[in-house]
Amino acid sequence: MLQNSNTNKPISLLSQSINIMTTLSQAYRDHPLIHLHHIVPLDFDSLRTVPDSHEWPHSSYDTLELHTNGDVSIPLIDMSDPNAAMLIGNACKTWGVFQLTNHGVPTSLVARAEVEAGRLFDLPMTRKLKALRAPGDASGYGLPRITPFFSKYMWHEGFTIMGSSAEHASQLWSSNYQPFCDVMEEYQKNMKSLAEKITHLILNFLKIPDDAEITNWLHSAGAAAAACSTALQLNCYPRCPDPTRVMGLAPHTDTFLLTILHQSSTCGLQIFRDGFGWVPVTPVAGALVLNVGDLFHILSNGRFPNVLHRVVVDPTRRRLSMAYFFGPPPDFCVSPFNNPPESPRFRSVVVKEYVGLKAKNLECALSMIGI
Repeated sequence: MLQNSNTNKPISLLSQSINIMTTLSQAYRDHPLIHLHHIVPLDFDSLRTVPDSHEWPHSSYDTLELHTNGDVSIPLIDMSDPNAAMLIGNACKTWGVFQLTNHGVPTSLVARAEVEAGRLFDLPMTRKLKALRAPGDASGYGLPRITPFFSKYMWHEGFTIMGSSAEHASQLWSSNYQPFCDVMEEYQKNMKSLAEKITHLILNFLKIPDDAEITNWLHSAGAAAAACSTALQLNCYPRCPDPTRVMGLAPHTDTFLLTILHQSSTCGLQIFRDGFGWVPVTPVAGALVLNVGDLFHILSNGRFPNVLHRVVVDPTRRRLSMAYFFGPPPDFCVSPFNNPPESPRFRSVVVKEYVGLKAKNLECALSMIGI
């Protein structure tokens, strides 16, 4: 049981979890999306043509060429491999992304979560809007938070969960919402456990000592659900009458340490690799996609690339994905770790400060803490 440093009274994990989630939400609430058109998705099912508001210039595809030769592919790692730790570390260092099999998350749970996500996005728009994300909130139904940084809108609708999903789920379904909540809670629990394991392997790869603050935090995260910042993002990319004219999700990097992604069998995710351009991340049955976020890029002193990624849209099938974001608590200070000794490329930054920088500046955030 954790102790309150001021009163020496025990703090329940539930209370601490609520407090951490509130603090993380506050980091986003300090930077609200002012305009509703940056939050409310289109009713994609009613569209037969691509509206001008969602038509991206063709140059957005031409600027960074799609690599289709097939001679380059994302690392695929079997977690049961005796060399898995080294393979994961090398994948983070060379690619910033990899696919992972035999990861320990039950395939039946992943399938149930995808079914529940599909059930949500199958609802009529009038129902989904009942759970619309508030302008100053980070959870609920709506467009990606990166929307204001682009002149065109994305062919996307999403649902963000931070902590419990009950409040918004009960707005979507007046009854029978508990199955959705139960599955999403179990899914987040499994994702958190996997994120902790992978983070531990990566810290060992970086030779970060056991007495380092980041290592101490990770040990505490395993015992206290409140000791980290997490979010689950459900994504839907509806089929499009002309997918060459739209963007499912604009190019960006993720904010926290790691992202663990389940993608349905429909292709769409692409990552950018220097020297090759955009490389498709072809779905592999039973595999999860893991990618490095900004905070691990900072922690590794730039040795791990925070992979730039985007999503394109399919003409005949919708694509579903579920992204789990994992990082230290909002008040944790992330510092570059130098081993061997080298000049730090970034100054230390508190997680909630960096969340604020990213919310206001997106891809310029890293340069703002550069040295």
